[in-house]
Amino acid sequence: MTTQEILTAARDAKGALALATASQRNSALLGMAAALEDPAGQQAILAANAQDLEAARGHISDVMLDRLALNEARLAGMAQGIREVAALPDPVGAVLRRIERPNGLVIEKTAVPMGVIAIIYESRPNVTSDAAALALKSGNVCVLRCGKEAWRSSRAIVEALRRGVAGAGLPVTAVNLIEDTTHASANQLMTAVGYVDLLIPRGGAGLIRACVENAKVPCIQTGTGICHIYVDDTADQDKALRIIENAKASRPSVCNAEEVCLVHKDIAAAFLPRLAQCLGLDRAARGLHPVELRLDERAAALIPGTPAGPRDFDTEFLDYILAVGVVDDVQQAIAHIAAHSTGHSDAILSQTQAHIDRFCAAVDSAAVYVNCSTRFTDGGEFGLGCEMGISTQKLHARGPMGLAELCTYKYIVRGDGQIR
Repeated sequence: MTTQEILTAARDAKGALALATASQRNSALLGMAAALEDPAGQQAILAANAQDLEAARGHISDVMLDRLALNEARLAGMAQGIREVAALPDPVGAVLRRIERPNGLVIEKTAVPMGVIAIIYESRPNVTSDAAALALKSGNVCVLRCGKEAWRSSRAIVEALRRGVAGAGLPVTAVNLIEDTTHASANQLMTAVGYVDLLIPRGGAGLIRACVENAKVPCIQTGTGICHIYVDDTADQDKALRIIENAKASRPSVCNAEEVCLVHKDIAAAFLPRLAQCLGLDRAARGLHPVELRLDERAAALIPGTPAGPRDFDTEFLDYILAVGVVDDVQQAIAHIAAHSTGHSDAILSQTQAHIDRFCAAVDSAAVYVNCSTRFTDGGEFGLGCEMGISTQKLHARGPMGLAELCTYKYIVRGDGQIR
């Protein structure tokens, strides 16, 4: 189907989704989860994924190949995410505010679906099921547009999801996948006035910038993740090492992975050699990929590493690379983050409450962490089941986007003959 035909079918399905009962939508979700774990469905998805991996190998990094790869465990995780969404309270029809006026009018601010939500994303096939689940639970139709590297995998996933949707008596066009993976289809979604009610880009800085600059439909800015961890002079250094290794190396290809480590000058001489040992030789000895350190001048005077280039503190590496700098105090750390952060997730490791309070108040990011890893910025970890993306803007949605952020509202006003 052409992109326009898919958009038309999606718009035509909007009414059926808006009128579907909570039990119908939950039944569809459970059917979608079952379809992902059905042996025949799994075999088709994994075969398609193997083709995607073969085509991408040699063209993208090993870290990005890991983002693309599926296996039975990851499919089971995707299915579990859908079940968790099904178990969440129904957001549609929730009364967000109730006002009784002196004239007897009852005004209810009521949550309703957006309508048709388009999601442009890159090479993470799990986004296909996450986005479809959240859209359907919130009464929305979704139009998915993945990157070319993941298209075969996403098509197989959508075919499975549609079997679950059909089994609940809902139109299969509640879940749609754009067939054209060129820039033309992305541009068409950005300008699909009258067809797309909300556009959500999930990907690198270039994609997000293109959507924000060119979209004629409402667009939510999601986050490039230049995530910082600041190690204060009173930080528990043993905990800090574990936190930093997790934030950087547990899955470096995701947007909540740490990209910058800032260290207080008073502990830098003691802490930085331990950090280099932990992320370098210790990881290599365990058969794990070591982390390359890109060092500012003050850090380079204390430990060996790669001198930081002019853009290293403004780069989302999505790889085993960490920019490291030394700062004078918490205020300088806050100033550095203000200059270089993308407003995604930033952390302080400290035992000084005044420093923690100042950091939390001053750092203007969607998620601010105290003495823990930035890797928790995730819909599942936040109790949302899964997420549509991480919003770094301030209007309508911020942080992991779950069901509430996929609804808008209208005012339902109940009266008994009142006139003005």
